Amino acid sequence: MKNPSREEIKTILDEATTIAVVGLSDNEMRTSHQIAFALLQSGYDIIPVNPTIKEVFGIKALNFLKELDRPVDIINVFRREEFLPEIAEEASHVDAKVFWCQQGLVSEEAYKIAQNAGMKVIMDRCIKVEHALTR
Repeated sequence: MKNPSREEIKTILDEATTIAVVGLSDNEMRTSHQIAFALLQSGYDIIPVNPTIKEVFGIKALNFLKELDRPVDIINVFRREEFLPEIAEEASHVDAKVFWCQQGLVSEEAYKIAQNAGMKVIMDRCIKVEHALTR
C-alpha cells in the first residue's frame, strides 16, 4: 500500500468539488463533524453518509453510498478499520475518483478493493491536514 505523493494529493484536492463523508456525525464535538465543516467552509460540496442521522449542516444525509445520485470526487471515510473493506466494496459500485481513509485507518483489503475499482486510494491521512499543507 502506498499513498499518492503530496503533489498528487494537492492535485486531488485542487480538482475535487464533491466529497461524500462516510460516518459523518451531526455531533459538533466529533472529529468527522469538525473536519467536514472545515471542508465545507473551504468550498467543497459535502454529502453526509450515515444511516443514524437525518441531516448535518442542513444537508440531508444518505444512508449508504449506493444512494448517491451523482459522481463524487472523494469518498472520505470516518469508520473503524473493520468496516473499511465493506465500505470499499460499496464504493466500488459508485462513480468516485478517490477512496480516502482518515488518519489511523488502514486496511490492505479495502485498499485493494478500491484500487481494483479504479480509484486512487489514500489511507491514514487527515484530509483537513493535507488540505492545509497544500495551500
